[in-house]
Amino acid sequence: MTKPAKKRLRDALIACRRIEEFTDGVSFGAYDTDELLQSAVERQFEIIGEALGAAAKSDPKLTDRIEEIPRIIALRNRVIHGYDTVDNEIIWDIVTVRVPGLVEKLHAALGEK
Repeated sequence: MTKPAKKRLRDALIACRRIEEFTDGVSFGAYDTDELLQSAVERQFEIIGEALGAAAKSDPKLTDRIEEIPRIIALRNRVIHGYDTVDNEIIWDIVTVRVPGLVEKLHAALGEK
């Protein structure tokens, strides 16, 4: 894997960890009413999508290891360009269900687990 791809994977991993930290012990109801928290989480999804998009350009085989990359990039685009249609329930589901699995895949791609 290229050095630039590894750096981007680490950036994505840091953003995932921030999402986990920001939402630790938070319920959906609390998330749904906290605009500051929503903004913080959405910003981290922007970083994840941008980082993984750049990593995949640097190392095209990466999408074989992390097959969700196109959907993650699509989420980033939705958050940025379709900000007025972002559904908090969908974001919360991604936070609670998808992010932990992505963390594992990022560690594996970096050779850390």
